[in-house]
Amino acid sequence: MNAPFISLRDLSVFPSLQQIWDVLPEARVVGGAVRDLLSNRPVSDFDLGTPEPPQTVMERLEAAGIRVIPTGLAHGTLTALVNGRGFEITTLRRDEETDGRHAQVAWTQSWREDAARRDFTINAMSCDSSGNVHDYFGGYADLNAGRVRFVGDAETRIREDALRIFRFFRFQARFGSVAPDTETLRAISRCVDMIARLSVERIWSELRRILVGPRVVEMFRLMQNTGVLTACLPELSGHEDGALRRLEAVIAIEAPARLDIRMAALLAGAGISLPVIEACLKRLRTSRQEAVAIIALLRDGPVPDPLTVATPKDGARLLAGTERDILLGRIWLAEAQQKDDGAGDYDPEKWRRLRQMLSDLPVPVFPLAGRDLLAAGLPPGPRIGEILTVVRSWWEEGGCTADKEKCLIHAKDIS
Repeated sequence: MNAPFISLRDLSVFPSLQQIWDVLPEARVVGGAVRDLLSNRPVSDFDLGTPEPPQTVMERLEAAGIRVIPTGLAHGTLTALVNGRGFEITTLRRDEETDGRHAQVAWTQSWREDAARRDFTINAMSCDSSGNVHDYFGGYADLNAGRVRFVGDAETRIREDALRIFRFFRFQARFGSVAPDTETLRAISRCVDMIARLSVERIWSELRRILVGPRVVEMFRLMQNTGVLTACLPELSGHEDGALRRLEAVIAIEAPARLDIRMAALLAGAGISLPVIEACLKRLRTSRQEAVAIIALLRDGPVPDPLTVATPKDGARLLAGTERDILLGRIWLAEAQQKDDGAGDYDPEKWRRLRQMLSDLPVPVFPLAGRDLLAAGLPPGPRIGEILTVVRSWWEEGGCTADKEKCLIHAKDIS
């Protein structure tokens, strides 16, 4: 297939790119930006490559009045700031030595050598200032065919950087419309032991992106078949099928593609205990916000049955005690479990109506505080807290409709 052409002048970013090309005419846009432009996808970052050594690149840009940040000078990368936008510019490299995660590199003048060290053919294309795409390994044909293929030998590429195992599944989900070839999957299986060399932060970074991306169940089944899933989530060992069925159910009912919902579904489907789940999230070094959100969905709490929440007052009582996002997340998980269990009384319309009601209702706010009781003449002390607890319970039982005045009256009655 002939190498394509990209109409760069049609891009809003072109004037900024042109300023760089005025200084570095030999530079090319590389990697994901070329791939996404060719597949009509939005592009957020434009990275460039150049055969010039980094010190020369820096000197030439600064001489032209372009601000330069030496973000990764030792690896040949710097960032040029043009019109408030950053462009990473990296000197062409070839690998001298790799250890499965990091590589010792040397500068090169060869665009082909630099492209050969990339992971997939669709990421190995480059585009010059005239819009000509340079494609050394058939990336354009693979992109059009929906084929995610390693540059050269798959096992060699993986052993250079084990993180490419996860990148393969992520890119397969986004760009792969044909099944992976058998030898690629075998190469991944042979390299599974290398996952142990990766930091858990990098593993989680890739896992979370796969989880919230497209075709997640399909990718996780491929990961299961190659041994990758158990290698990165040993807590699921022996329970992978249940975990994936629950994940599939939560996607089938069209729950939001939220990380907390999908990860909670995966863990709940495995049937493992909350302490093990907490240990799993700690081991993965998820962010505190991520862990809190996932655990909140799985802790014991109100999980309303659509048959028992019939009125707005019922809904208000639920919203008074639980954050809306958590409540709705638990409902998605409860519906997915009912669907997964094959319950005969499963009715998706009832679940939909319940979520709609809880989404539309305003969140009720308890109108009484300790200072209100003190201002009303009640003596300070532990009894204030006890009264507030009783009044709040009464307020919720009544559907959270009593105003401040009625709550004060009830407080005085029980004091």
